[in-house]
Amino acid sequence: MNKILIIDDEEKIRTLLSRIISLEGFEVFQSSDLKNAKKRLEASEIDVVISDVKLPDGSGVEFSKTIKEKYPSTEVILLTAYGNIPDGVQAIKNGAFDYITKGDDNNKIIPLVYKAVAKVALNKRLYQLEKQLDDKQSFENIIGKSKLIESAINSAKKVAVTDATVLLTGETGTGKEVFAQAIHNASNRSKQNFVAVNCSAFSKELLENELFGHKAGAFTGAMKDSKGIFEEANNGTVFLDEIGEMPLDLQAKLLRVLESGEFLKVGDSKPTKANVRIIAATNRDLQQEIDNGSFREDLYYRINIFTIMLPSLRERIADIEDLAYSFLKKYTSKIGKKISLISSDYLNILKQHSWKGNIRELRNIIERSVILEDSLELTVDSLPFDLQQISTAQPSSDKAFSAFSMASAEKIHIQKILNYTKGNKAEAARLLEIGIATLYRKIEEYKIS
Repeated sequence: MNKILIIDDEEKIRTLLSRIISLEGFEVFQSSDLKNAKKRLEASEIDVVISDVKLPDGSGVEFSKTIKEKYPSTEVILLTAYGNIPDGVQAIKNGAFDYITKGDDNNKIIPLVYKAVAKVALNKRLYQLEKQLDDKQSFENIIGKSKLIESAINSAKKVAVTDATVLLTGETGTGKEVFAQAIHNASNRSKQNFVAVNCSAFSKELLENELFGHKAGAFTGAMKDSKGIFEEANNGTVFLDEIGEMPLDLQAKLLRVLESGEFLKVGDSKPTKANVRIIAATNRDLQQEIDNGSFREDLYYRINIFTIMLPSLRERIADIEDLAYSFLKKYTSKIGKKISLISSDYLNILKQHSWKGNIRELRNIIERSVILEDSLELTVDSLPFDLQQISTAQPSSDKAFSAFSMASAEKIHIQKILNYTKGNKAEAARLLEIGIATLYRKIEEYKIS
């Protein structure tokens, strides 16, 4: 039931309006002044306020502004004994839904209340949709408790509240765009646009047009002015994915945006200003690209103000089970199946796989399994054939190795390397010249701490 608050110091008017509105099925509250009205607003979730303009302790016009600031979904209808155009204009500026004259417009009250209630319902729906979107793209929804992903999340949270340019590095499929969106949503630009572009998806000419837009007549078919993403994202965030693929001459134009906050549209001679935050991402070694002459060193130092390295899935095996169940929930809901479990053999294979495609590859495999699985549990049979070949056999926990065996020597050597790298498994795997997944299997097999 929608709640209506009537504020008027004339008891007869309050009682009359209350009776009329309550007959329409609304729950009605009354206040004779602003002090009492404030208490009622705090105590109840009021949908519509109908307030007199002149009250014993203040102005209804000014109070409407206070209401909209504190309770943005609440709509305000103002009543006055005498029509006053300046008051009416100010009321609307302050966010009032409407402004009507007592007596003359009594027949308008009920239709106005219904319209205001409909707008309240729409506002609440929009708020819920925005909240769902924000929750989906927030740091709290990034899955993982491993030290490497927690470190990346903590770094991203710290830089999010600044306006610093961020460079996200890591292999393909590690979730760079998810991090970019979470950084944007945690920033003071969160209410503005977040616009993403993959620099490897366009030719040089198309990418320049995509980034900066064009003037009418700039090329054949350019019939009117067109905005680029920098203009679309003004006061917001631009996410440049795969920035290492950007052609050198476009890198120079991007550098101008970073240094001066302005750019030239294709076919234009007058600069266009843009206030944007840039988050860039790459799976390339940009330092190596600089050495090769394919990436500008000055641009690198401008985008490398704050770098966050996103770990590969091979480095966060502890997160695989949580990620798998998250994708399972997503795709069972989408496809309409009631699979709720994942077999231990299935999970063991996931933990031993090399994951060259990282989280994106895991997501695709879970979706495929959900489509193929006929039972209430994901089993090995629903995995791709090449993954089914991975042995799930685990050595006995009480297995002992002879002091003269190769296994014993291997165990001691791995332990020494791990001690040398202070537990950094990725570095240990590099020094041992083996895959990170192989190293994890060896650690589990030999019970290395």
